[in-house]
Amino acid sequence: MAQPMYSKVDEYGFERTENFNYQFHSEFMEKYMRILVRRGMRWATLKGKNKYAKGGKLKRFIRKGVPIDLRAEVWMHVSGAQARKESNPISYTDLKKKINNPALIEMIKIDLPRTFPDNINFLSQEYLIKQMFDVLATFAHQNSDVGYCQGLNYITGLLLLATKNEEVSFWLLKELVENILPKYSVTNMSGLLVDLDVLDELVKKFDPEIHAHVHKIGMPWAMVTTKWFICLFVEVLPTETVLRIWDCIFYEGSKIIFRVGLTLIKLHRDEILRTKELSELIECFKEIRNHKEVMDCHQFMMNIFKMPGKITDNELQRLRLKYSKTQNQR
Repeated sequence: MAQPMYSKVDEYGFERTENFNYQFHSEFMEKYMRILVRRGMRWATLKGKNKYAKGGKLKRFIRKGVPIDLRAEVWMHVSGAQARKESNPISYTDLKKKINNPALIEMIKIDLPRTFPDNINFLSQEYLIKQMFDVLATFAHQNSDVGYCQGLNYITGLLLLATKNEEVSFWLLKELVENILPKYSVTNMSGLLVDLDVLDELVKKFDPEIHAHVHKIGMPWAMVTTKWFICLFVEVLPTETVLRIWDCIFYEGSKIIFRVGLTLIKLHRDEILRTKELSELIECFKEIRNHKEVMDCHQFMMNIFKMPGKITDNELQRLRLKYSKTQNQR
């Protein structure tokens, strides 16, 4: 009997890892394609100018996944990026004309070839590199507080692959950095430092045994989770899982990052607790993308709203305020 042929790259052009479970992925995709068809039919029932007005129905739809062909439109509306674009007195085309800072330009150009070097789309379609430069440079020139920060290249690259639209990618990046996420990308990364402390406290609250184990081994959360916050799980989790996470981040905000992080820790609880030393623990976190319930993005997204426990906006705000004060005292 002939063996089935498996692609070594995913649907977005990313190379699969050496230990990728092709058999499981094939079985999952057969099931997931039926889910996508059903979800597409449900999304087709949303009509009218207020179809993306926030509410319980739209939240349920987004948590169950935005159809690929609707992502650009849905993300723009539910994130606030569309309203920002329409109210901005200067168009993206005119903002692009303001790219003139040699230092920023050089910094971005250095990072471009390092971004997704094995992605077949970026290797074969030079215009994607040009689009990524234009989005990053335009953003850097109009936001002096952030300028350019490593990590934005990964977010921008995936935005371009997902939306297939340069201008949409710019407005979504702007909305993410300036409104949805805390100050992860400013020079002192104050928002990142605060949220690493918040994550530590949430782990202690929801799984004190894991918290004690990680601290006993002496692993700072920054060592394995910085990319969760800075790159929004790009190159950490399978691409479709990342995009499903982004569906929810654009609608519900940065709280989703903690839900995802805590769920990853819960799913790998036994493996984490079996580790004896720092190198083993770090390796354990590197392997999280290969867990079957992480590859099954539909099941994983259901898990993030059940497994971690209750995380309210008020609690998150309180913790961020608490650790902002702590950071200021250091």
